Amino acid sequence: MATKAAFKRLTREYQNIQKNPPPFIVAHPSETNILEWHYILTGPPGTPYENGQYWGTLMFPPEYPFAPPAIRMHTPSGRFQPSTRLCLSISDFHPKSFNPAWEVSTILIGLLSFMTSEEMTTGSVSASEAERRVFAARSRWWNSTGGGSHSSATPGVTRTAKGINNVKAGDGGLKFRTEWPELDEENWAWMKEHRIDTSTGQILPDPNAPTRCSPETSALRRRPNGSAPGIGAVMEGGHVAREAGEGWARRHRVWIGLAVLFGYALISRLVSDVQG
Repeated sequence: MATKAAFKRLTREYQNIQKNPPPFIVAHPSETNILEWHYILTGPPGTPYENGQYWGTLMFPPEYPFAPPAIRMHTPSGRFQPSTRLCLSISDFHPKSFNPAWEVSTILIGLLSFMTSEEMTTGSVSASEAERRVFAARSRWWNSTGGGSHSSATPGVTRTAKGINNVKAGDGGLKFRTEWPELDEENWAWMKEHRIDTSTGQILPDPNAPTRCSPETSALRRRPNGSAPGIGAVMEGGHVAREAGEGWARRHRVWIGLAVLFGYALISRLVSDVQG
């Protein structure tokens, strides 16, 4: 339970972040627990996360602002392990370095800045730019379907949204839908508009569509062939995304090398015959 000081501080910060939301950031506390905050980071233009929808939580201690929150990002991003506590100077890994003057907006701006860097820490993962673009293209699908596990409600059965520390594929998008109903509705409309298969996250073929398509659509057309460590069922095989960023020459470098060697040997033979 939050102390009076924490309750007052977080209430004021919620009002501030509603009036002046930082760029690419929205956040709100849970209706049942003001210490549990949910945020959405939108991938900034010019980054591998562009247009991605990254959902996460801040779990504040009762003594906030004199101690920092635990920070997690639930949406697979290719940058952080989903639902894993992140070791940052603004997180609960480093309580002594936390400044009580920092607010929720400060914390989230710092998280976004760290995300778009290449610095590694506990909870970080390595991935190529192409892999991260695949994650960005599938982020809305993952959030609203729980990684393809969405199913219709069973009559007489009430599903629960309890527990927030390990939000992974398999909950049918229930936890996201509970905290972000408007965004969830937008995501489903987006999936319908773009012909997204809700069980796989891939775009369904449209015989009437033009042959050329956007990079986002191309990423959604890729078929998953495996998973990266700590990422879950959303990640495609790394080689699929990497091939998208490779040129023809690089993919065929072995054959090109053999052709060069063969040509060199042939020319040397001809020169030798002429001189002989």
